[in-house]
Amino acid sequence: MRLTDTSALPEALLAELAMAGIDVDHLVATISVAIAEDLPDDDSVDVTSQATISPAARARGDFAVRHAGVVSGLGVAELVFRMVLGADVEVTGRVPDGTRVSPGDVVMVVEGPTRGLLTAERAALNFASHLSGISTATAAWVDALEGTGTRVQDTRKTLPGLRNLQKYAVRAGGGVNHRMSLVDMALVKDNHVIAAGGVVPAYEAIRRDYPDLPIEIEVTTLAELRELLAVGCDRIMLDNMTLDEMTEAVAITAGRAVLEASGGLTLDRARAVASTGVDLIAVGALTHSVTVFDIGFDLEDL
Repeated sequence: MRLTDTSALPEALLAELAMAGIDVDHLVATISVAIAEDLPDDDSVDVTSQATISPAARARGDFAVRHAGVVSGLGVAELVFRMVLGADVEVTGRVPDGTRVSPGDVVMVVEGPTRGLLTAERAALNFASHLSGISTATAAWVDALEGTGTRVQDTRKTLPGLRNLQKYAVRAGGGVNHRMSLVDMALVKDNHVIAAGGVVPAYEAIRRDYPDLPIEIEVTTLAELRELLAVGCDRIMLDNMTLDEMTEAVAITAGRAVLEASGGLTLDRARAVASTGVDLIAVGALTHSVTVFDIGFDLEDL
């Protein structure tokens, strides 16, 4: 099946996605790959729909959520339908990404040729369900941290090719993003510390070679924390520290650096960790272990 000419995609939708921080060119390419997994050649068709549905049939499909959570990726799902069906699809009632929903809520409605709707259905649902799962998981951490001043943050533990979208979903759920790639921030982990000969030599080497780049250094002891504060490091990761150690780290730092807690953190411990006074909690599970959010596509003939 040949996709619609991407130059004919709705400018307003593309602008909306771009304003949300989504790389639109990469998104279009990613959707093309997803559709090609179902329709590998230009002359491919959805054989089931082709055989069972009249070419003249038209339908309405409701995106209905099956349980409570936070939706995101609905604009991405709309783009899937538009890339498959072009102008011959109408999308209405799409709620904003980041909306909290209840079971049975209809979050988007699409109308068009029945064959085309069912051809695009799975790819659209895959994006929306996965991204809504990330937003829902993130929102659970946001709720647990409410009122503490501590924020939940993602990591680079993302699926290849989907980092931009997954980090968007974290933002839609109320979380904050860590670095997008290896070039926009230096993050010194334990192996870097060993190679450089210590936390301070690692910090000073990066500051020398990249004077304007943000730097974060991982520490495992309060002694390392004190060393970094003495040389002006203003972002420090507390790796696998106990609650008492984190509390002391906050007292030692006294606002001189942003402190991020990391390592084996779980939702049931979120508020206890936040009570230590750390600024951020890093949670790789937001993206690497997310449970998909159950969204149904309920079809009705027109």
